[in-house]
Amino acid sequence: MAEKNHNYAVIMAGGVGSRFWPTSRTAFPKQFQDLTGEGKSLLQQTVDRLAGIIPDDQVYVLTNDRYKAIVREQLPSLSASQIICEPVMRNTAPCILYAALKIHQLDSQGTMLVLPSDHFIDSISSYRKDVELALDRASKEEELLTFGIPPVSPHTGYGYLAVKSQEEKITEIQQFTEKPDEQKAKEFLASGKYFWNSGMFVWSCSTLLEAFAAHQPAMLSLFRRGDEVLGKAKEEAFLAQHYPKAANVSIDYAILEKAKNIAMVKASFQWNDLGTWSSLHDQLTSKTTENAAIKAHLITEEAEGNMVYTAKEKLVVLKGLDNYIVVEEEDVLLIYPKGEDQSIKALRNKSKDEFGEEMI
Repeated sequence: MAEKNHNYAVIMAGGVGSRFWPTSRTAFPKQFQDLTGEGKSLLQQTVDRLAGIIPDDQVYVLTNDRYKAIVREQLPSLSASQIICEPVMRNTAPCILYAALKIHQLDSQGTMLVLPSDHFIDSISSYRKDVELALDRASKEEELLTFGIPPVSPHTGYGYLAVKSQEEKITEIQQFTEKPDEQKAKEFLASGKYFWNSGMFVWSCSTLLEAFAAHQPAMLSLFRRGDEVLGKAKEEAFLAQHYPKAANVSIDYAILEKAKNIAMVKASFQWNDLGTWSSLHDQLTSKTTENAAIKAHLITEEAEGNMVYTAKEKLVVLKGLDNYIVVEEEDVLLIYPKGEDQSIKALRNKSKDEFGEEMI
């Protein structure tokens, strides 16, 4: 009899991707779309990268009730029990905790790989080696592991990790700072002692549950009330009643900023969180002056550094336009300065206020 694989993957796919508006909409967010031209959605690509590491029946997707049918359509190999639906959105800490409780009940030796569903990873072989290393480490040590990325800019949208050793493949984290202001981020970058937190984690279920007991006992107690209904007919009703009572907090603020047993795996793969149209441009091109296009057939003259996306294949002609985002959907045309696309989320909300819910 083959030895049981105790590795599990938990993929978070419940967000709305508001900074990728107008392509990412509430009804069909970016994780379910092919934004990289690979022919598969970002979610499907995330699952494909796990081949040979995590058994198919040990991959779980955390999502919102409204997206369950989309997940089933895009990942037909998953059973209904492998799709965990939040009745309401409560950020990452509650859903990760709930998944850990479910997996731990099934397998007390279970080790979790927690992944966002919408990141880009290059060099799949390097990624798989790093993931396997982290899973092995987490199965032996009571550590909360994250993958660290060498920073290339003072980005204020990432957590920063101050590490004990910059050379070792796995090292202790001396300080975790979640989303610093610009001045602090510049100081971190200049010091050369910090890594970006990728938002991808590995830990044993038991170690994570101990961390919640220490740092978020109320949330743990809330979900422990449902131990007897996990995997049973009454589970959905329990979630509907109790999940909305959970604090709306990220795993970073809830656990990682407080815990002392955090370690970092220095990533040997290229990574991009694809958080904005600008980050997609950076991933698709090797130079900031190059134009990038998805679906669009682009003709340019005196136009540099643009990100162009069209809903269908279409000829797009640009002249005299530099560093802009051009996104064409059936009902929206967005032409927006590339350096300001963090504010697209606010623009999305404004469009809802002026033109209705269907715009988002």
